[in-house]
Amino acid sequence: MLFIVALNLVDAFPGVRFNAPVGIVPYPYDSSTLYVVQQNGVVKAVNLKTGKVIPVLDIRRKVKFGGEMGLLGMAFHPEFPRKPNVYVYYVDKKMRSVLSEFRVDSDGHIVPKSERVLLRFKQPYSNHNGGQVAFGPDGYLYLGLGDGGWAGDPHNNAQDTTTLLGSLLRIDVSGDPYSIPPDNPFAKSRSCKTGCPEIYAWGLRNPWRFSFDRETGTLWLADVGQDKWEEIDTIVKGGNYGWRCYEGNHPYNLKGCGPKEKYMFPVYEYGHKGGNCSITGGYVYRGKEVPELYGKYIFGDFCSGKVWALERTESGFRAKLLFDTDFLISTFGENHRGEVYVVDYKGGKIYRIGR
Repeated sequence: MLFIVALNLVDAFPGVRFNAPVGIVPYPYDSSTLYVVQQNGVVKAVNLKTGKVIPVLDIRRKVKFGGEMGLLGMAFHPEFPRKPNVYVYYVDKKMRSVLSEFRVDSDGHIVPKSERVLLRFKQPYSNHNGGQVAFGPDGYLYLGLGDGGWAGDPHNNAQDTTTLLGSLLRIDVSGDPYSIPPDNPFAKSRSCKTGCPEIYAWGLRNPWRFSFDRETGTLWLADVGQDKWEEIDTIVKGGNYGWRCYEGNHPYNLKGCGPKEKYMFPVYEYGHKGGNCSITGGYVYRGKEVPELYGKYIFGDFCSGKVWALERTESGFRAKLLFDTDFLISTFGENHRGEVYVVDYKGGKIYRIGR
């Protein structure tokens, strides 16, 4: 492992390994506890002080685990514990995307029998399922969905707003089962025939992790590329982020596409040299342990194991290499204090960026 600056990756839970970890979610009721989402359908609570691990949800009988399928995302209700609910996204045994609400009991266990399905729809292929679930500063729930899979978006889903695929969704979970925020781009649509009302932004290939800057509210999204380019976007309402017309800043398949001014382009992109092949989005660092990273966006690459810090300069954005690891970086996480974690999918380990 090569450390590019005077930082370290600290083993957050010595002696503890997880099975295919893909998510880290702080438990809002207890600042010493993180929930670790495993792709196989299990969620485990781990105590930051003691390292004790407790299974809190097991839906393996429902989840289709393999490749890019499985249990992929989770978020607690922002008014927890007054509203003791958690929202979970997974691909089920019938290869359908499912967004569900579960109740959390007083011991922090997620009650399987309390599941209430909010969204469920068929996936055309096994890959590009997206999977990030997060509440924004506006109190609405956001869900990132890939284009449905295969190479080159053969069904043109990402440019088709009559399908949920290839989009970032935004819903109000206070509805039954949910309602549409009144300022969504297609909020007045009664069905997807005239634009799916759930859509907030579109033109995405496979958003693999997005996050909100806890200080500014900016929505940062990492979109996995096709053959050559990985990209980082800052998402705005109603934005079309270009896929399959563009891969990053570069034309990919312009058949049927509009003028370039129609699309939003990434704030940063990088190519597939040096073993890079699949971006993993992270967080804008707002912790205190590493002040020189404050305000920088931390992200990595699943294949190369590299971790970078993205910063704004007078000439645009620039990425500085922090770590060159042998990890398969599946996700990043944030604790209550804004410290950032790096997850190694292959080794099942979780590391904190520190000294």
